[in-house]
Amino acid sequence: MELSDFDYDLPEELIAQTPLKNRAASRLMVLNPNKDRIAHHTFGEIIDYLNPGDCLVLNDTKVLPARLIGHKEDTGAKIELLLLKQKEGDTWECLAKPAKRVHQGARVSFGNGMLVGECTEELDEGRRLVNFHYEGIFYEVLDALGKMPLPPYIKKQLNDPDLYQTVYAKHRGSAAAPTAGLHFTKELLAEIQKKGIHIVFITLHVGLGTFRPVKVDKIEEHTMHSEFYQMSAQAAEQLTKTRAEGKRIIACGTTVIRTLETITEKCDGKFEEASGWTDIFIYPGYKYRAIDGMITNFHLPKSTLIMLVSAFTGREFIMRAYREAVKERYRFFSFGDAMFIEEGISH
Repeated sequence: MELSDFDYDLPEELIAQTPLKNRAASRLMVLNPNKDRIAHHTFGEIIDYLNPGDCLVLNDTKVLPARLIGHKEDTGAKIELLLLKQKEGDTWECLAKPAKRVHQGARVSFGNGMLVGECTEELDEGRRLVNFHYEGIFYEVLDALGKMPLPPYIKKQLNDPDLYQTVYAKHRGSAAAPTAGLHFTKELLAEIQKKGIHIVFITLHVGLGTFRPVKVDKIEEHTMHSEFYQMSAQAAEQLTKTRAEGKRIIACGTTVIRTLETITEKCDGKFEEASGWTDIFIYPGYKYRAIDGMITNFHLPKSTLIMLVSAFTGREFIMRAYREAVKERYRFFSFGDAMFIEEGISH
């Protein structure tokens, strides 16, 4: 398929710059590709579309203050590092900016030497392996020096970094938030459980691979970077039970979808306790096996995320929904509005 098949026109003013004060007050577009139906609601009304016995799956990863700004020890040049994934011990894969100034052996100081990063290997696309030196506990040093790594299309800094965390964020490790989950409040989650809907947590640490621009015209030639995922035996048991009872599995966000599809692909269609790295790339033609519905935000044109959603709904239907969202002045991307897709075309 051509990259241009997933393009759409988006006025810049529709890119949300700040989150709403009430997370659940976001708008919600409800889609059913099999019934050719598009409806408009607010996010809090999603409870009306979830049935007792359904299972809602959330990603409980926590975003690290992964953006570090410092200076090279020898020249004083300003360097920015974005922590992507922990490799071993105090060695991290980072995105360096400007990468041309960070060669093997280069040392970058942060917070007047509170943290020092030494480049141990040069990778492609501006990535570097960096070994960090510090005293005390790494995450406490990072909390003191790091900044929240907001996407480049968000121009305003957040006064409260917790606004870029889900209310159920638990396990540190992401370079970006699983943004479909930002719409939930603790009160809404409590109402959902009270209705008899099961809530299950999995973990996928979001890297930049998910958001990396597709630079090839034929999308099949694109390769994804890998991200770490983990699912407990308890979560697998509940998902298996939900499926056996003929109820729906609703995935909140593309990170949950990629985790569940990876696990069922590796485990013969079953849900099992698992952890590892996934570089799964889902685009039209892919047959979903793990989920029955999805909650997701509105994604960038030509992104792997809009391709993933297209595989669930059909490309023409989702592109029409996006055009309607633009017409109806929905808010787009990380702090924007959401959609709930009741069922996929393959179901």
